[in-house]
Amino acid sequence: MSSYKTTVGIEVHAELKTESKMFCACRNEPHAAEPNMHICPVCMAHPGTLPTVNKQAVSYLFQIGKAIGGTLAEYSEFDRKNYFYPDIPKAYQISQLQFPFVTGGELGGVAITRIHLEEDTARSQHDQGDGSLVDFNRAGVPLMELVTEPVIHDSKEAGDFAKELQLMLRTLGLSDANMEKGEMRVEANISVSKDDTLGTKVEVKNLNSFKSVESAIDFETKRQIELIEKGELVLQETRGWDENKGKSFSQRMKESADDYRYFPDPDIPKFLRSQVPEFSDSRVSEIIKKTPSFKRNYYANLGLPVDQIEIIISDNKRDKFVLEALESVDKPESIAKAVANYFTSDVLSIIDSGDVSLETANPSYFAQLVRMVSQNEITSRVAKDILKEVVFECNEPNQLAKSRNLLQQNNADELVPLIKSILADNQSVVDEYRSGKGSAIQFLVGQGMKVTRGSANPAVLLSLLIKEIESQK
Repeated sequence: MSSYKTTVGIEVHAELKTESKMFCACRNEPHAAEPNMHICPVCMAHPGTLPTVNKQAVSYLFQIGKAIGGTLAEYSEFDRKNYFYPDIPKAYQISQLQFPFVTGGELGGVAITRIHLEEDTARSQHDQGDGSLVDFNRAGVPLMELVTEPVIHDSKEAGDFAKELQLMLRTLGLSDANMEKGEMRVEANISVSKDDTLGTKVEVKNLNSFKSVESAIDFETKRQIELIEKGELVLQETRGWDENKGKSFSQRMKESADDYRYFPDPDIPKFLRSQVPEFSDSRVSEIIKKTPSFKRNYYANLGLPVDQIEIIISDNKRDKFVLEALESVDKPESIAKAVANYFTSDVLSIIDSGDVSLETANPSYFAQLVRMVSQNEITSRVAKDILKEVVFECNEPNQLAKSRNLLQQNNADELVPLIKSILADNQSVVDEYRSGKGSAIQFLVGQGMKVTRGSANPAVLLSLLIKEIESQK
């Protein structure tokens, strides 16, 4: 089986987070508590109604195009994709065939063919007793469809691409891309062959998790190879994925574009980008947010390791907090690594406890606290002890440390009496140290840190302990 080459092309549908639907003024809330709340004569296809293109959705698509280095269309148009199903009220879907808004580009090393806009369908529910129900809140929601070139050759690469796309959409603030809610849906076109020619393509639809994407590709690769080895044909078809059984199943023979009888929608004017000033290259570049790759480069240049960078940029709130912390101080590069260390370990650990969130956190005070450690004003132990009060309860770190006598003690005259007391109380440990057990000194340092509540400089404490022990010989 290892002599076969797997080739995969990915199609991704993602709901865009616009204020209204794609062709009407209904609110874009597909997960509204009540079914069929956000509907109107337009998205329910009442006779005589006309669609109006959502300019915000077009802007979002151009931002995605810019982010992947694609070509933004100068001319575009919408088409009618004709088919009947209960969740599509018009008996056709407004989509794009010949003239997508974006062509080319790449993401995560995967070449992109095109990105176009269309409207989502309603949500069918087939587990409601004897009949089926349809919720039209989702009907008409702006839907981005991205198609890659068939350049992916293993399941992990496909899963990584889907993750990177989700991260980009969330980072740009254009889609929540929650796969469990159907806000991002992946379809994989899979074929196998023994050379560089493409085999018969099989599409596996509506994969709703990264695990499903990878598992479906692995299963389908094995299934197709087994068919070929037995001398049977691989049918060009559309298959579903059963997550519980871990296998794909046939749904229908694969349609071609001709089956949908595409034709330009006569109710929607043709699009000329030159006639819309806010869609110029310069204007789109101005409004687009920083991409994940830009952020990776920024943090990498500050010396942060890859694993910490991915933790930070995986969530916009995390990235915003760390960025504001760094921007609040002069020479942020001097504390960048320490900021990342405290954030990815201590700050996130406090958040995981469940009673605080980054929305109430103070990034400026956090940066001040980290800087106090770097300048030996407080110890790392003190910083960890008061971090929650500083970051989440907004106590100014210097004042808090002063009020509790936690500023680092470097004065030998103040520490010597304390050291003599520790040695007197721990004579057996002192004897162990003198007999050659060097590690015993760390216990004494720990006692000093305990007595001073972490405020003593451990390096100074260690030096004075050794000096005092030596003087007592």
